[in-house]
Amino acid sequence: MLKENVVLESVMLDQLPLKNRVVVAPMTRVSTKGDGIPTKTMEEYYRRYAEGGFGLIIAEGTYTDRSFSQAYPNQPGITNEQQQKGWEHIVHSTHEAGGKIILQLMHAGALSQHLSNTRSASCVQPIRHMLEGYSEKQGSFPLPQAMNLSEIDDVITGFSDSAIRAKEAGFDGVEIHAANGYLLDQFLTDYTNTREDQYGGSLKNRCRLTTEIVSSIKRLAFNNFIVGVRVSQGKVNDFDYTWPNGLLDGKLIFNSLKEAGADYIHFASEGKGFDHGCLTKNGESLPKLAREVTGLKVIANGGLDNVKEATRIIEEGHADLVALGTGALANPDWPIKLKNMKKILPFNPDMFSLGVSIEDQFNWENKNETAGL
Repeated sequence: MLKENVVLESVMLDQLPLKNRVVVAPMTRVSTKGDGIPTKTMEEYYRRYAEGGFGLIIAEGTYTDRSFSQAYPNQPGITNEQQQKGWEHIVHSTHEAGGKIILQLMHAGALSQHLSNTRSASCVQPIRHMLEGYSEKQGSFPLPQAMNLSEIDDVITGFSDSAIRAKEAGFDGVEIHAANGYLLDQFLTDYTNTREDQYGGSLKNRCRLTTEIVSSIKRLAFNNFIVGVRVSQGKVNDFDYTWPNGLLDGKLIFNSLKEAGADYIHFASEGKGFDHGCLTKNGESLPKLAREVTGLKVIANGGLDNVKEATRIIEEGHADLVALGTGALANPDWPIKLKNMKKILPFNPDMFSLGVSIEDQFNWENKNETAGL
């Protein structure tokens, strides 16, 4: 009898039992009608990952306040009763299909392609240009205003209130998006944070906003509710950035997150594979370091839809779980295919030829008859 692949083994994510180690990564799908309310199409999208056998689904980055957090037009929010109700339908459907689902909470900061009047850690214009396809805005990002302490308090309140709404909607937990160049990463990163107060200067201070958010949510959300944090070196507008002090920076960041009460760490490789985004400039594994210094479960992300690579990451101790993005888009039943030794399809970039929303994806799949289920 063949031994089951390690990625299909059951695992505990803190107190949450998962049937395997395969996670749907959070992906920007901009699929609401402009009101931030999750739709029936989104419900179908998330349900099929549960039906496809994924151990955990992390729903897309969701804005946390009506002031400055929204990143893209048609992005979902969880700031009012109507948005919360829309998510309740998705959670119920996902649970009904046997899945577990966590909601990623995010604040765009200076990388908003929805607002012209933006806020960030400091008055530093983001490098490079806006992402194409996610909004009508193109070209350079606007120069943000530096947040004052009252606005920082509002950010913490927004995340905390949104986490409570997520808990009330039935989610199994939330993931704090501190990666990929968005607001919390803008505070964390040296060249976007030139503050001289308690939120700037030392790396410990630059971690402060994220850790205060985690601590606040853990105080309010009580038991049986997971709070994870996603971090990365690279950003949507700076793929090649690495933490300047490598493992030393990683150790401080990871320990700070654990001390704040984080239940897991999700390490993402933005735009490129694991070996590009998850390693220091000296080739050392940051996800493995996170496991070693914190004892927390670690999710790794970045080009891991290849079975051999996903297996290697688990077997070599880099991570406890692997998160798939484009691999999940191409194979919404990836775990079932692996279990049944069926062919896993490569991602076809043409999937986004009609647009980046879920409706655009479904229309493309129907046209090309390539849906995995």
